Amino acid sequence: MKIAWGIICCTIWMFSYCESLAVMSVDLGSEWMKVGIVSPGVPMEIALNKESKRKTPAVISFRDNMRLFGEDAQTVGIRFPKNAYMYLLDLLGKDIDHPLVKLYRERFPYYDIVEDKDRGTILFKHDTDVYYSPEELIAQLLGKAKEFAEQGARQRIKECVITVPGYFNQVERKALLQAAQLADLKVLQLINDYTAVAINYGIFRIKDFNETAQYVMFYDMGATSTTAALVSYQTVKTKERGYVETHPQLSIIGVGFDRTLGGLEIQLRLQKHLAEKFNKVKKTKNDVFKNPRAMAKLFKEAGRVKNILSANAEHYAQVEGLLDEEDFKVLVTREDLENLIEDLFERVGKPVEQALKTAHLTKDIIGQVVLVGAGTRVRKVQEILQKVVGQDLAKNLNTDEAATLGAVYKAADLSTGFQVKKFLTKDAVLYPIQVVFERETPEGVRQVKRTLFGLMNPYPQKKIITFNKYTTDFSFEVNYADLDYLPRNEIASVGGLNLSEVSLSGVADAFKKNSGDNIETKGIKAHFAMDESGILNLINVELVVEKTVIESEEEGTFSKLGSTISKLFGGEEKPVVEEPEATQKPEETPEEKPVKEQSKNETESDNKNATQKEPPKDVKPKIITLKEPIEAAEKFLTIGKLTKKQFEESLDKLGKLDKTEREFNRRATALNNLESFVIDVQNKLFEDDFVAAATEDEVKKIKESCSEVSDWLYEDGSDADADTYEKKLETLRTLTNDLFSRVWEHNERPEALNALTLSLNHSSHFLTTAKNLTKTTNPEKDVFTDVEVESLEKLIKETGEWKEKMIDEQNKLKKYEPIKLTVRSIVDKMGALDREVKYLLNKMKLWRPKKVDKPKEEVEKKEAEKTDEEDAKASEEEATVETPDPATNSTEGDLKEGDEEIQPTKSEKSETTHTEL
Repeated sequence: MKIAWGIICCTIWMFSYCESLAVMSVDLGSEWMKVGIVSPGVPMEIALNKESKRKTPAVISFRDNMRLFGEDAQTVGIRFPKNAYMYLLDLLGKDIDHPLVKLYRERFPYYDIVEDKDRGTILFKHDTDVYYSPEELIAQLLGKAKEFAEQGARQRIKECVITVPGYFNQVERKALLQAAQLADLKVLQLINDYTAVAINYGIFRIKDFNETAQYVMFYDMGATSTTAALVSYQTVKTKERGYVETHPQLSIIGVGFDRTLGGLEIQLRLQKHLAEKFNKVKKTKNDVFKNPRAMAKLFKEAGRVKNILSANAEHYAQVEGLLDEEDFKVLVTREDLENLIEDLFERVGKPVEQALKTAHLTKDIIGQVVLVGAGTRVRKVQEILQKVVGQDLAKNLNTDEAATLGAVYKAADLSTGFQVKKFLTKDAVLYPIQVVFERETPEGVRQVKRTLFGLMNPYPQKKIITFNKYTTDFSFEVNYADLDYLPRNEIASVGGLNLSEVSLSGVADAFKKNSGDNIETKGIKAHFAMDESGILNLINVELVVEKTVIESEEEGTFSKLGSTISKLFGGEEKPVVEEPEATQKPEETPEEKPVKEQSKNETESDNKNATQKEPPKDVKPKIITLKEPIEAAEKFLTIGKLTKKQFEESLDKLGKLDKTEREFNRRATALNNLESFVIDVQNKLFEDDFVAAATEDEVKKIKESCSEVSDWLYEDGSDADADTYEKKLETLRTLTNDLFSRVWEHNERPEALNALTLSLNHSSHFLTTAKNLTKTTNPEKDVFTDVEVESLEKLIKETGEWKEKMIDEQNKLKKYEPIKLTVRSIVDKMGALDREVKYLLNKMKLWRPKKVDKPKEEVEKKEAEKTDEEDAKASEEEATVETPDPATNSTEGDLKEGDEEIQPTKSEKSETTHTEL
């Protein structure tokens, strides 16, 4: 899997100037959390948690000033259910009366959920004065995910892509972004979970795509919800970089979902069934339903049995000490489970039908139906789904990791540190958005609705809506449009349908400023954009007018200047059909304004004079588009984000929790180090090497200190802080340093002496060679001087004598006596030999024979011979012209004796090479 991923989808290039390149993805589900990473040398990988597992339960618990995550938090949740928080994702951005909040309270009655009156959201009441919002709890989960990613990548990570359920609305998405901000994460994009899965699926099948669309449906039954997404794959041509390129593209064209159909509902049904079975046997008078701890145990057992029954026909559910120390054991068959959830099976095919309906297609066009999510492992679900789609189901995706790897691929694509193969994605709007405003008519005020983003419109995309009838200040609302295609319960789950109210001011002034006979109003345009995360933003509002200017071919200088300045201040030669994201018109400086007015007056004067003298030969009307910014105040009608003050308070709360956790981990590490050191020293004192290297008094003193620390640890020291543990460890290390040092010296000395002997042998061999290159018969060939050879010979002799002497002295000592022949001294001797030999070796490499002057007669004879050769060559060249070498601009043989040939420098060489390339 890793090899295939690396070969097919990941050509990763690293920018050397970036300090930290790694990016991450978080598949934050209701039940599990998976983390993906991309870093230099690790193309695509799942980050492991501290248990070396690839997925972590999305659970966080607080107990005795300790914060735990994952499996540790689940363990706390069985004993103290109220202190462990799970299935948090569906609580983001909701008020106390939301249907999903009410359902959550029914499912988990032991949580104390109260209303946050400041924001209108909910809070978990943990203690008397401690409250946690869903954003704060999810932020801590994301922080732990970041920790896993940084440990896997071995560097700091800031950027990430987070998966979200596709049915998340505007408020839910913004709340998740704030949770990521609290976790100190920069979110590159919120990606819908089915889109991430579709990327993971398509990236391995790029070669199978062509211009003809191929349709694949992904059916995902997760812990709390079920979605069906119809995706089209095909290749498209783009011209982003000035030339036509062909890239694969996936488009979401149909989506259906059920927010409450998932594995959690099945587990809760089985939990209830087991509780009823236990009450029937009447082992105790107490009702198991009224005991949160017993119900938490049954919830865990129901999850285990549910998973086993996916592959087995029957299995025993058993819990030790369920209630009042009474054990519980009962046989559960697959048929029993199917009978419990019979009404749920009727909802299995609904998302598929809804996805086809929103895509306006039939099931005949579906090429493949791919299963995703643990809930699809239920055999009955597969049977029903197979009947609905009328074809075999594909199980060729890793249901646990598909979304994580697809999201991390997107993260690598969006980051600046990696380059991946282009794979275009177009997501779709699930909740249509419209603009609502009022218009005065002869019959009275009428409400007008205009669709901004329709159902299944692709995004990211920008839209512009134009208001033509307003000349004074007005306001309009942005709401969800008609949601009749959804079931009634799903519409209720969306929450408030009114998103925001936009009030415009300064409209009349803008019209007054841009009025005249030659000006035509094109209306007030409001620019909206839905970004990659599916969040709607109001970009800006502006008044757009078209000004008609009459100009002739013989236009004066100042007239041209006026036209140029008009362009600089917002004018355009062509009307804009759909403007890009607009920027405000630059303000006029005191210097610019007079120039503009002067050029205008002079132009008018010139035109007037020209009219009086001679009519224009060729008059051309020119249309200039002008844009005047309109001030827009947007008031959100939904649950608001955390205010600056609330955000800082949450950040401070989480910071204190992080500090407490760091101190706890530091204390645990210090305690573990102290205990390990004490045990290690006590064991070593019985080893032969340590017994021989220690005196009786030393052993006695160390044993007493270790016993004293050991007794303290199990008595008064159990509640000590990290500083105390670290100080006691340092005291023990100081006490044992001399003994450990002697043992180390005795163990390492033989190897060091062998290395010194080898160094002496090599140096001696080199000395023989050096002598052969000194005092030769020809002085020109002498490489080394007598002093250099004698120095090396003396050093070798002294080192050898020192070695023999020190070995003899050390052997006379007892092992517990102070060391004379230390490893450090041996290494120093080796270093001195090495330096001396390297010096002579380098000299030998750079050595060149000395140049000896030749006798005068021989030189004159060679010059005479050279003159004769030149005369002969000149006679041959009378009929031939030699072309100079363009690289050197000289012919061969231009250099004369005594001239110095000029070689190009390193920089010149690289410049020439660059030019040639």
